[in-house]
Amino acid sequence: LFSAVFFIPFILLAPLAGFLNDRLPKTSGLLWGNLVKVLGTALGLVGVWLNAGDFHGSHPWQVAGYALVGLGACVYSPAKYGVLPEILPATRLVKANGTVEMLTLVAILGGLWGGAALYDHTRTLTACYTVSIGLYAAALIFNALMTRTPHNRTASLRRSVTEFGRSLSALARHPRLSRVLLGCGMFWFAGAVLRSNLQGWGLTTLQAAGIATITNQKLALLKIGLIAGIVGGSLLAGQFHKIGELGWARRYGVLMAAGILLLGLVSGHAGVAVAVGLLVVTGLTAGLLLIPLNAALQHEGDQTQLGKTIAVQNFVDYFSMLLGAGFLQLLTRFNLTPPQVFVALAGTLLAFS
Repeated sequence: LFSAVFFIPFILLAPLAGFLNDRLPKTSGLLWGNLVKVLGTALGLVGVWLNAGDFHGSHPWQVAGYALVGLGACVYSPAKYGVLPEILPATRLVKANGTVEMLTLVAILGGLWGGAALYDHTRTLTACYTVSIGLYAAALIFNALMTRTPHNRTASLRRSVTEFGRSLSALARHPRLSRVLLGCGMFWFAGAVLRSNLQGWGLTTLQAAGIATITNQKLALLKIGLIAGIVGGSLLAGQFHKIGELGWARRYGVLMAAGILLLGLVSGHAGVAVAVGLLVVTGLTAGLLLIPLNAALQHEGDQTQLGKTIAVQNFVDYFSMLLGAGFLQLLTRFNLTPPQVFVALAGTLLAFS
């Protein structure tokens, strides 16, 4: 449910996000996106306060707050990637994308570890929400200090849906960029399944490895291994590949699927160190796959409608994540274990590579 309410704004409001990020400076998109995130997190915190000790009572408030955070992210995301070509030369786009992706993943890594440690020690959602509000507020301040970027005054809200459809159709018909979009979608389809299945796989892995006491922090360490690999792959992509160089994309997709397959087959029977190593290698190939695709889409798409191009990419990515969530639900209805889910995911990725 939380995943769904976060993804849905990216799908339903993609045309609006594209319009806003063409009509307004990208720096304004960053600012307003983070402001909405602050409000959404505060709404969740209000629900926790009003229903102290009662998760079910605060649950609707948290879902509504998370939906608002998803709305803020929907506005923020196109601006985050769309601002790069406006402030950097094309020769630095691959490295810049790698850096942004690396910092994004470091933030996720910090959230996983910090959130797990904070909740293990405080056992209260109030602390988690308060820290989150503080972090979003800090980001809001940094966004406010940025120099305003150019914007397109001719962009029209009335034409936004039609223009979005045209952008989606043009990219879908493009012989090269359509494959780029599919590659990005494959990454996020796999990412959605990995993210949702990793908790159950981690429990199975730690139990198989003979770990007696399992905490949120220990489970977070497994997730950190995957993210550390993606961070490494994001950085290496900028060193290994020039912009538009996609000859290795299919190989990276196959290697990512192979890593996921090994995660399902090995699990914790070979020890925690091997499991973490496989997570790092899988993440490494995933980062090497995604970053050149992102840079190629930004560089080769229509530069006058870059906000809509990124919104189309978000539409494809988040629709792929919804498909990934549905794929996982289908597999669990057939009572597949978490390791078996990874084997099925690997087979699906290999079939589409």
